[in-house]
Amino acid sequence: MKQEFSIKDLENLTGVKAHTIRIWEQRYDLLHPERSETNIRTYSGDDLKRLLNVSLLVDRGLKISKVATMSEMQLVSAIQKGPAVSENGEELVAQQRLKVAMMSYDEVLFRQTMDESITRLGFETTVLRVCLPFLAEVGVLWLTNAICPANEHFMSNLLRQMLFAQIHNTPLESEKDSGEVLVLYLPEREIHDISLLFVHQLCRAHGRRSIFLGQSVPFDDLINVAGQFPTARFVTYCTTYPAENQAQEYIDRIVRTFEGTAVQFHLAGSVFQSAKPAPGVTVDVTGGALVQRLF
Repeated sequence: MKQEFSIKDLENLTGVKAHTIRIWEQRYDLLHPERSETNIRTYSGDDLKRLLNVSLLVDRGLKISKVATMSEMQLVSAIQKGPAVSENGEELVAQQRLKVAMMSYDEVLFRQTMDESITRLGFETTVLRVCLPFLAEVGVLWLTNAICPANEHFMSNLLRQMLFAQIHNTPLESEKDSGEVLVLYLPEREIHDISLLFVHQLCRAHGRRSIFLGQSVPFDDLINVAGQFPTARFVTYCTTYPAENQAQEYIDRIVRTFEGTAVQFHLAGSVFQSAKPAPGVTVDVTGGALVQRLF
């Protein structure tokens, strides 16, 4: 699939400033863009992949003059063998590869990256250290128009597919009969369920009973579910709804509705960053913090 990127696209996708890209291109012949009749550069998917790899090695402390002379095989080898600037260096490599897979619509590269990470880190750590940070960056790329909705949908659906398969293959027999039930839901008009699916998988893996209600659940339905499970712990992770300026109102509605009951709510997501917890309601900004609270 032929792909074309502007220099601004490369800047957004790699974090390397446009003027730095031009310098590297002119001084080290790093990239080979095509030029229009009006001398506008357009870069290929191979250019993007090379720049991602080069920027990762430069961030690790290697000199651009040395990195620029490396072949693609040498770049990959240096990334795999070289020291990382931090303990999560290998996770950063995986996230870079996921970017390439997303922009190239490459399911094979996605599967290879996930399989290698899961083998090295385990499934749960891969989701926490690779997938969730990658999705957070995808959100930023989407806001800056560096990617189109099709890129985001392609990757999100592959991740959802992976999570559903993991959930299905985890035995239900391991659930503990403790009476505790975690009810996983997304509020009305909220459809981004990847983080919630991961919580569902963790429940299965840890023998916790969870009921996954999924996307866009009407608030009144939560009342009905609470009637059947009076000590339920409702869990949600919100990306777009409620809006940040409506988050406190949503919490207040929960308090009014479930006051005097044993029901608890665990709300998470950046939309709640300015909201305050309340009796029976906890608030976390990140998925990692939510996971730590629950497990």
